[in-house]
Amino acid sequence: MDNQKSIVFLYSELAGYFIGCLTALREEYSGKIIVIHWPVNPEAPFEFDFPEGIQFVEKDSVPELTAFVKSSNPETIVSAGWMDKEYLEVCKSIKGIAKTVLAMDNHWTGSLKQRIACLLSPFMLKNKFSHVWVPGNPQRIFAEKLGFTKIILDYYCGDVQLYQSYYERFREYKETKFPRKFLYVGRYVEHKGIFEMWDAFINAIGDRTDWELWCLGTGNEYSNRIEHKQIKHFGFVQPDQMAEYIKGTSFFVLPSKFEPWGVVVQEYAAAGFPMLLSENVGAAERFLSDKKNGLVFKSGDVANMTKAFKTMMAISSEQYVNMASESASIGSSHTTKKWAQTILEIN
Repeated sequence: MDNQKSIVFLYSELAGYFIGCLTALREEYSGKIIVIHWPVNPEAPFEFDFPEGIQFVEKDSVPELTAFVKSSNPETIVSAGWMDKEYLEVCKSIKGIAKTVLAMDNHWTGSLKQRIACLLSPFMLKNKFSHVWVPGNPQRIFAEKLGFTKIILDYYCGDVQLYQSYYERFREYKETKFPRKFLYVGRYVEHKGIFEMWDAFINAIGDRTDWELWCLGTGNEYSNRIEHKQIKHFGFVQPDQMAEYIKGTSFFVLPSKFEPWGVVVQEYAAAGFPMLLSENVGAAERFLSDKKNGLVFKSGDVANMTKAFKTMMAISSEQYVNMASESASIGSSHTTKKWAQTILEIN
C-alpha cells in the first residue's frame, strides 16, 4: 500500500493561473498532488500545459469519489466553493482525518440568502470544513460570519512570473511608443459590463481617432458585440499567445457588474498596466491604489466610466510610466511561491 501523503484539490473549471500555482506547489511539496476537476468550459477553452508530477482527474471519470480521495491518503483537501454536492460529501467524510479547506470568493453583502447560510453553517459547512481560504478582506468577513475561526488569506494568485516577464520584455518599447490602446480580457457576458464599456469608450473618444479598445474573449454575447472601427474584437486568445496584445496596449479595463475577485487584475498589474476597474471588482482592494496605478468607476454607470476613460486618455507619457511601474510593483507582491507556502503551512 502506498503510504505517501497527498494534497487533493476538488476543483471546478481549470484556469491557467491555477496551473501556475500548482507548478510552484510541486517544487515545494514532496507528496502527491491530485486535482479533480470539472470539464473545460467552452466559454474559456484554455489549452493547458500540465506540469509533470501532478495527477489531473476529470470528476466524471471517478465513479466513487470519496473512496478515491480516501485512497490517496490526503493530509489536506481544498474544495473550490460549496456548489458541488459530491465535493461536500467528500469533505464531510474526511474531516478529522485530513485538513479540509473551503476555498470561497463570496463577498459579504448581508443579503437574506447569506444570513440564512450563516444560520445553517454548522450543518451545511462547519461539519465539512476545518478551514476557509479566501482571496481578501470582503470574503474574510463572510467567513467569520459563517462561524469559522481558521481563515487564510490570498487564495487566488495569478501567473505572476509570466506576466512580470511581459512587463520587463516590453517596458522600453511601451515607454517609448506609449500605445494609445485599452485592453479588455474576459468573457463576453452581460454581467461583465461589456456593453456599458463599449458605449463609454465611444463617448470618450468622440471624434478622436488616436485611441482604440482591444477586446479578447468569447461568450454567449459575442455575436452581439458592438461593431466600431476603433473597437477591435480578437476572440479567445490562449495565454501563450498573449505577448503581441500585451505589447500593443497600455491600459487594462475590467468593467464587471459582478466580480468576486478577478485574478486577471493581478496578472495585468504585474504586466505593468494602469487599471480602469469597476467598484465591483474584488481584486481592486489589493492591486489598485486609486490614482496611483489606476482609477475605480461606478459599476454600470456609462457617464462615470466615460469620465474615467477620458482621464486616462489625458495622462502624459511620464504619468503613464509611473503608473505602469506602480502596477508592476503591486501586482508582483503576491507570488505563486507564497501561495504554495501558504497551503503547506495550514495547521
